[in-house]
Amino acid sequence: MESRDRGPAAEAGRGASSRSDGAQPKPRPTAVELAALLLFLAASALVAWLGSQATISNVTGWYAAANKAPWSPPNWVFGPVWTVLYTAMAVAAWLVWRSRSPNRRAALTVYSVQLALNLAWTPVFFGLFPVWGSAALWLALGVIIALALAVATAVLLFGPIRRTAGLLMLPYLSWVIFAASLNLWAAANN
Repeated sequence: MESRDRGPAAEAGRGASSRSDGAQPKPRPTAVELAALLLFLAASALVAWLGSQATISNVTGWYAAANKAPWSPPNWVFGPVWTVLYTAMAVAAWLVWRSRSPNRRAALTVYSVQLALNLAWTPVFFGLFPVWGSAALWLALGVIIALALAVATAVLLFGPIRRTAGLLMLPYLSWVIFAASLNLWAAANN
C-alpha cells in the first residue's frame, strides 16, 4: 500500500521531507480538522442550494415540456445523485486539504474552479432558456464541457496527493459527462 493512503501519520512523515529544518509538522487539532470538513461540506451544500433555486421554478416549467434525451432519468433521480456527489467531492477536497502536500494549493484551486463552474451551469441551463432559448442551452454546454475538464484535472491532481480523494471524484466526473450528453441533446433538440 502506498504511503498516501495510510492516514495522517504517514502524511505527517511525508510532509517532514519538505521542511528544511527536518522537523515534522505539528498535527492539526481534531477540532480544526472537523471544522474544515464541515466547511467543505457547507460549501458544497451552498452550491447545491443555489443551483436548486434556478432549477425549482424551471424543472416544472419549460423543462417539463422540453424534448429530453431518451436516456434521461426521471427528475426525482437528480436530487439524491447530486447529494451523494456533492458530499463525496467535499470529502475528497477535505482529504487533499489534510494532506499537507506541496501540491494541495493547486489541487484545491482547481477544485474551487470546478465548484464555480458547477454553480454557473444550472442558472445558465435552466434559468436562461426562457430568455435566450436554445442559445442558453448551447452556452450551458460550453460551461459543462469546461466543468468536465476542470473535474478531470481535479481527479488528476487529487489522485497523487490522496488516492481516495481522486477516486471519490470519479463518480462526479462520470455524472458530469452524462449530464453533458443530456445537455447536448437538449441544445440540439429544443
